[in-house]
Amino acid sequence: MAARILRAMNDVAFDPDAALPGPPDPWQSTSMPSLRSGPPYHMTEMIEAEPGLARRLLTALAAPDGAAARLAGAVSAAAEDGQPIIVTGCGTSEHAALAGVDVLRDALRSLDIPTAGLRSEQAFELSLDPVASGLVIGVSHEGGTPATNAALTACREAGARTALITVSDRSPGAALAELVLTTDELDQGWCHVIGYLAPILAFTAIGAHVSDAPVRPDTASMLIASGVAQTLAAEAIAARFADATRLLVIASGSDRPAGRELVLKVEEGSWLRSAYRDLETFLHGHLPAVDAGSALVLVLTDRDHRRERTKRALDMLRAAAVLEVRAAAILAQALDDEVPEELTPAGRLLVRDAPDLPAPVAALLGSAAPLQLITERLARARGTNPDPIRRDDPRYRAAAEAAEH
Repeated sequence: MAARILRAMNDVAFDPDAALPGPPDPWQSTSMPSLRSGPPYHMTEMIEAEPGLARRLLTALAAPDGAAARLAGAVSAAAEDGQPIIVTGCGTSEHAALAGVDVLRDALRSLDIPTAGLRSEQAFELSLDPVASGLVIGVSHEGGTPATNAALTACREAGARTALITVSDRSPGAALAELVLTTDELDQGWCHVIGYLAPILAFTAIGAHVSDAPVRPDTASMLIASGVAQTLAAEAIAARFADATRLLVIASGSDRPAGRELVLKVEEGSWLRSAYRDLETFLHGHLPAVDAGSALVLVLTDRDHRRERTKRALDMLRAAAVLEVRAAAILAQALDDEVPEELTPAGRLLVRDAPDLPAPVAALLGSAAPLQLITERLARARGTNPDPIRRDDPRYRAAAEAAEH
């Protein structure tokens, strides 16, 4: 009832099962999202829309003659020839690119195809040191990110094939790519939710074509929906984190892209200073900087090498407990009994294993909504609006404009 009243106050009618608006035609970069006086924010609704988006996008990309199949063919051909396959992007799209590497590596290895040439590169760095062969796959939600487009241009001119995963085939980035895979539905906020999940779904579809192991859209949708439903757990974590001095996010394996994305989302949406650390890295020199004012989120959902990762994660949580760190977790449901509750005193969100999905796909899709929910509820607890990523403040808008000069 409260949610309906707030929607009415914001003059919002939203159906989470309906397709989101597509990109503008002719193409143009989006303007600042409409500002709302309180939740539900645009980010709130984008999270609610994710299960439906997953079902629609995976169904569309399963076509045997579609863009995902064509891009899968290019990936397989480059890998079999021993050529580089570089996945690139900036910000949230860079994290989706990191996720894409994990998904494609798993698909190629299932066929015993070598993956030594498969890696992710930050777009600005790639633009300065382009590859001259193989395949470069850019990720850009709107297709207008200058660094990503510069990387595509530099690699194409050097001799590599180029591809782009984006929302619109009319974007500047799409004009630079030989192969374009469109996700079609546009994120309605600037604290990108759909902008993270949609390319991961695209890589899931590409990987399924590579390995010839179809992914059932309903399976992915239900996994994501189980995360979307955990609002109460996210609120409890947000309440414990609201007055923290900083947040650390720790992850390993295929959970690393989610860990990096959580840091970006929290800083964009709630303005809490945050940093990412790999699981083992955190225990090598970073402990002196944490105390009872620090918040910590462990992301532990990857079922690959789970025993080893869990053992080391427990070591890390015990160390954090000695220092009274406010620890929480995005945790595989199968580990709920193995990780003592007292080691995550701020709470936990549980992720189903989804054994019908490849391990990296299950981890990445399962953790997406939980990390976004923590961000959105933390924004509420700290009194911030996540949608404009603080560009409704003239100083921060001027800073963004200065950076884009």
